[in-house]
Amino acid sequence: MENLLNKIKNKLGESSVLPFSVYSSTFEQKLLNVPIAKPLLIIVISGDKELGKTNDIHCAAGQFVFLSDSPAIDMRNIPKNAEYFALLIEFEHNDFSGMPIEYANPLDYFIGDMAPELENCIGQFVDCVSWATADILISRKREILNLLYSLGHKEVLSIMTGAKISHRLHDLFHHKNFQDITASSICDRFAMSESTLRRKLRAEGTSIQDIKDRARLGHALHLLQTTNDPIGIVSDKCGYHSQSRFTERFKGHFGLTPTELKKTKLTE
Repeated sequence: MENLLNKIKNKLGESSVLPFSVYSSTFEQKLLNVPIAKPLLIIVISGDKELGKTNDIHCAAGQFVFLSDSPAIDMRNIPKNAEYFALLIEFEHNDFSGMPIEYANPLDYFIGDMAPELENCIGQFVDCVSWATADILISRKREILNLLYSLGHKEVLSIMTGAKISHRLHDLFHHKNFQDITASSICDRFAMSESTLRRKLRAEGTSIQDIKDRARLGHALHLLQTTNDPIGIVSDKCGYHSQSRFTERFKGHFGLTPTELKKTKLTE
């Protein structure tokens, strides 16, 4: 895993726009209600990760956890002898295209060990990000999914979710920088009536406002984990007009303030 860790850190120094994310901390992070907008592969390279209300899901260094899309899950990121360091790769619905059709009961997550073949595949994905086109990156992500399947992790098919209106709406809020979007403009874009939109969202257990709130707060958490942006900048980027209001909403959702989260990443 040391080789993979070095590759990732080298890429972090090359570009701030990458098709993966890295979350790290030098002090324990306890985060409540973390939204998982799309299937997410988390590879723990150092430290431990615990998930769930009672921390009963444990992922140690050298393991991965694959999460399906979920409105909220509690997490603890735990440094041990070194910092907590994890690689995150988010998958789109289309990334599962071409996978074997063996539908099973949906799973919220599954955990596995980082086999050498998987570590090499992830390393190749990291290596290529500085030159690969969007199509090549999609192909590499599909390689990861197919390799997981061929290594015996058939559960990957139970992580696969069908295309959802909530996914499209989540992406739209990101594209519009989290500004207010009227229901009528959403319906025009999605070519459906407002009653159909709301019915589909109810069937997915969500609403326009819920999706917007999760998208904003999820992006705020991402920025605080992956950048050194001041809190006021993060607040602006996530569509909040008041930093104090942003701090209030962030603490109410995740259980700690942006400042408290930033302190977990300090080296002293």
